[in-house]
Amino acid sequence: MACTNCSTGTKDGTPRGCKNNGTCGTDSCNKLTVFDWLSNMNLPTNEMPFDCVEIRFKNGRKEFYRNTEKLTLSIGDVVATEASPGHDVGIVTLTGELVKVQMKKKGVDVKSPEIAKIYRKASQKDIDIWSDARDKEEPMKVKARSIAIALKLEMKISDIEFQGDGSKATFYYTASDRVDFRLLIKEFAQEFKTKIEMKQVGLRQEASRLGGIGSCGRELCCSTWLTDFRSVNTSAARYQQLSLNPQKLAGQCGKLKCCLNYELDTYLDALKDFPDFETKLHTEKGDAICQKQDIFKGLMWFAYTDNFANWHVLKIEQVREIIAQNKEKIRVSSLEDFAIEIVIEQEANFNNAMGQESLTRFDQPKKKKSNNKNRNKIQTSSSNQTQNLNPNQKIQNTNPNQNQRNQNQNIKPNQNQQPAEKKKPIIIKKNENKE
Repeated sequence: MACTNCSTGTKDGTPRGCKNNGTCGTDSCNKLTVFDWLSNMNLPTNEMPFDCVEIRFKNGRKEFYRNTEKLTLSIGDVVATEASPGHDVGIVTLTGELVKVQMKKKGVDVKSPEIAKIYRKASQKDIDIWSDARDKEEPMKVKARSIAIALKLEMKISDIEFQGDGSKATFYYTASDRVDFRLLIKEFAQEFKTKIEMKQVGLRQEASRLGGIGSCGRELCCSTWLTDFRSVNTSAARYQQLSLNPQKLAGQCGKLKCCLNYELDTYLDALKDFPDFETKLHTEKGDAICQKQDIFKGLMWFAYTDNFANWHVLKIEQVREIIAQNKEKIRVSSLEDFAIEIVIEQEANFNNAMGQESLTRFDQPKKKKSNNKNRNKIQTSSSNQTQNLNPNQKIQNTNPNQNQRNQNQNIKPNQNQQPAEKKKPIIIKKNENKE
């Protein structure tokens, strides 16, 4: 979602921009942002400032416009720009000489007459129309998706962007094959009563427009700073010795993550010092094949072809030594003579050095659950006994527990038979020295 503070603005027409004048560091305000490190530097004498300005629209879409009216613009100003038809409303993201660098980077001719113009600074009326059009986008997207599903078109409408004056709506969609959406445009124009423009984007471009949080816990690179999408192959994961799990290697767009290319050159430089992974070591005990490499420690694991269960760890220098002897048609005795032992470090056990007590010492002890089932059994048995008694007999003790105690007192235990549990007598010492 776009930042509501940056899009609505204040009553006087200046953007709120999360209290940073349109340059807040989170959400859509941070999409493809550029820090103007030349803003505090003065131009040389008789040097006119660069007349082109970079303006950001919804979801990081940026365009270059020419400031023909020579307006005093700064980062965060809301301006009305040229569009066809009508006008569009955007936020200034970069001014000055750095715009020339950005135009050169994106291949835009600085002196091209096709660069659109800036009309004026946006008034409050322009901002109100713009914000009302932005509020219509989300319910319109839900309705447009239902229409596309009803027409059974294999496409996904990912985003809708209204023009600043509300005269045109651009529908961004993704599709695997070519889609005939002529009937769809008629349905949209009849339903939404506005001019419709369809624009197809790739899966990576869709993720960059929508944004989100990656598996690393940070915002997506494509929605914050990454502009060029290079092809990513599974060989990048193999060189970095990553598990070829598509669920872990795929990003939000469903393609391989762009960050797999970030450290690929470093890994390729490190692998230049390693022998070829496909090389075989010839020994008198048999041939050995490499199973694993550790780029950081400079180690290689080899196993005999007839026994892949046992791996032997060798350093790079030892592997090169064996390869050099094999080139001279000399077989070493075995890998065990060159193998090294890896000492497994024991995990540190953190003891209670300060002598602190348990954190649960202040908790109240749990009450033991009373055995209600046994009580109910005793009460039912006693009630049955009382029903069998003669009515002329007098019941002295109604408590069944007390009757059982009296019976136990009358019965003398057998001398040879020892009780199951001996209870220790409680000895009470009396103070004999009385004054």
